[in-house]
Amino acid sequence: MKKCSFCSICVQKERIFEGFYYLCITIIDERDMDKQPKLMSLSRMRDLIEPHLQQVRDSIFFNNEFAIIHGDQNIFRIVRHQQPPFIINDHRLGVVTKGEIHASFNLVEKHVKAGTLMFIGPGSIINPINITDDVEIYGFGLSPDFPMPFAPGQLPAAFNGQVRDFQLPASEADIATALQIIDTLWHVVHQHDYNRALVSSLVAAQMHHYDSLFRRYADQQQGSQSREQTIFDRFIYLINQHAVQEHHMAFYASKMCLTERYLGTVVRQASGITAKEWIDRALVTRIKVELRHTDKTVAQISDEMNFPNPSFFSKYFRRLTGMTPLEFRE
Repeated sequence: MKKCSFCSICVQKERIFEGFYYLCITIIDERDMDKQPKLMSLSRMRDLIEPHLQQVRDSIFFNNEFAIIHGDQNIFRIVRHQQPPFIINDHRLGVVTKGEIHASFNLVEKHVKAGTLMFIGPGSIINPINITDDVEIYGFGLSPDFPMPFAPGQLPAAFNGQVRDFQLPASEADIATALQIIDTLWHVVHQHDYNRALVSSLVAAQMHHYDSLFRRYADQQQGSQSREQTIFDRFIYLINQHAVQEHHMAFYASKMCLTERYLGTVVRQASGITAKEWIDRALVTRIKVELRHTDKTVAQISDEMNFPNPSFFSKYFRRLTGMTPLEFRE
């Protein structure tokens, strides 16, 4: 193994405060490799909920830029029927007060239990695996049109776009603070005149609250994680940044000052999956997004994703998916 000044604590701190960047268009499980992520925007959720409005109206609020869920237990069952995984294009902050959610968040499979503060940011891919019947969440979502209550460049670190998602176990006092802010928001949005400035200020208070807890949790975690897990987290972070252009292990090993053999061994031990499989997953899912949601030709996609030629690109895609790029597009 090569020597490097990039120690495990520094890697962990960078991972926590930089997080998973936007190329996280990847899915955690092979059984989902053939599923196309669907955009689950707030407006899409509103469309899904409207036919069920009678049963959820006492715990759901929507307008064009803002949404609140106030303890409802039905919305997740409605959304789950839409066949995940889902792409999120907005900011969502929540508090899990009952039940448990088993899902993959941006590559990482997690169990989220009661007493957890959650954040899901734009660009995230969420794949719900199991949600208990008693799950209860209080929280809100901010559409891309919501007036962020911070000057440009002044967003708290937890929300500045570099951290894609987090789940924080919180104390009863911290949970109570978050719920009080949500309760106040719930009251404000139901007043006769919608006070946009007040809503924005309360959103800012909640974001500062989450950011403070995020920083505290990061400081606690940076010294406790094993070197192997730290290396794996750093590897996933780099894949999310570079997989479209960099398809080979040598690049990632060089960036991490490790040998390919050592990096491959650590990744397999940490995840049960080879490093090459992680690269292929990220790349193939990104290709699927380009094929499904753009009008680019196969040759254009092949060139943009740094394949030597369209023929090699098509053979690569077919080997991993069982169909050609054109067959998938059709």
